[in-house]
Amino acid sequence: MPPPAAAPAAGAGAGSAGFDLAVVGAGPAGLAASVTAAGFGLRVAVLDAGDRPGGQYYRHPAPGLGAARPEALHHGWAEFARREAALRAHESAGRITYLPAHHVWAVVPGPDGGPGWTLHAVAGPEEAAATLHARAVLLATGSYERQLPFPGWTLPGVVGAGGAQAMLKSGLVLPGKRVVVAGSGPLLLAVAGSLSAAGARVPAVVEAAAYTAYAGHLPTLLRNPGKLAEAATHGSALLRRHIRLLTRHAVTEAHGTDRIEAVTVARLDRHWRPLPGTARRIPCDALAVGHGLVPQLELATGLGCATRRTADGAVALALDAEQRTSVPGIWSAGETGGIGGAQLALLEGEIAAHAIAGRPVPSALAGRRARLRGFAEAMGAAHRPGDGWTGWLRDDTVVCRCEEVPAGRIREAVADLGARDARTVKLLTRCGMGWCQGRMCGPAVAALAGGEPGPDRRPLSCPVPLRHLAELPPADG
Repeated sequence: MPPPAAAPAAGAGAGSAGFDLAVVGAGPAGLAASVTAAGFGLRVAVLDAGDRPGGQYYRHPAPGLGAARPEALHHGWAEFARREAALRAHESAGRITYLPAHHVWAVVPGPDGGPGWTLHAVAGPEEAAATLHARAVLLATGSYERQLPFPGWTLPGVVGAGGAQAMLKSGLVLPGKRVVVAGSGPLLLAVAGSLSAAGARVPAVVEAAAYTAYAGHLPTLLRNPGKLAEAATHGSALLRRHIRLLTRHAVTEAHGTDRIEAVTVARLDRHWRPLPGTARRIPCDALAVGHGLVPQLELATGLGCATRRTADGAVALALDAEQRTSVPGIWSAGETGGIGGAQLALLEGEIAAHAIAGRPVPSALAGRRARLRGFAEAMGAAHRPGDGWTGWLRDDTVVCRCEEVPAGRIREAVADLGARDARTVKLLTRCGMGWCQGRMCGPAVAALAGGEPGPDRRPLSCPVPLRHLAELPPADG
């Protein structure tokens, strides 16, 4: 095995460094994969968009904030602390090169079409160009929140459910004093508990799905007693803090002038259509809303990796038992293969590292992964958005925030201009052409077009300064 590669400086010199493995993302999956692979003797580079390891799940306050007990804001903090300590130990020994604030925008075949891969990144606040080469690549890019728009969702004080949790974990701030938590998925219970424990009043948790939907997956639930215990913990926290849980309800409108002042909540039928006569108004000064998570796949789909449709209607990567994608030399772990939580991501990172290092995957890891992946599919099926949610959109409701495109214009493109999919709607209305590139509005636009969002293949996964493209050698251009 050659000696460890020297750590490349951000934006310069990285192109000369060769690694056995490049891990994109330092959340649970990326952390587990990198430290496990380094333990097998591989030279590993970890490129992470964040300033510190942990990803969204283990986001924690900056040292300057002086948080006395950051672990109080997290579930499973000891596991993260152990992995981070291992990362730092391998970094000190030269087995891991950790590159924070590196936004990878493309992964392409090695120089002159040779073996391995070249990764291009935008590095640091100065947006320097960084390039490195690796024999194999593990994509652990995580996910982002799925947002379903409604009248008033652009008011100040309306934030994502995960965004509210991130504000608390990283900044020790609350989105408001009286916060309604709404949407769908198990994240809502964790968010409500965290906000309440930090001092916010939570009038209600508004869950669009019905928990009775889990009844059809009883064998899967029984194989995951830890998940049942976790749900019981969240449920007891709601009871202890006198937080109302409204299942099969949704926030159908937010009210206010300069800031949100109240929300309208209505009961839904099984297709998520609001039932007439059931609307009620709940005063609040903030709303934390999200309808689950969506795998972040831009790098993977740019490489042509095969995808599959998950139980909650999202698009995820199609992976084999050892976390391989359909593209040789590219592995993936965590939420990219379907939303399943931190425990599953940690397991999949370890499994991928075994495979990349040429080691057999322990049967215990494979068995635990199968159980947790089964639970993830059951969870996705239970919280899958119903087709009728578009009924709460007025024609003047903004759907694409970046380009300020209302629902009426999208409906016109479908009804009058013949659009039958999200891409055609995009060409006719500019939906998805703004800064977020459809990450926020994509699921909503697809639903209004009468379908589901498909894989979106892009040559660039994030904004890139034009000078970076101009500086590329002809082979990469």
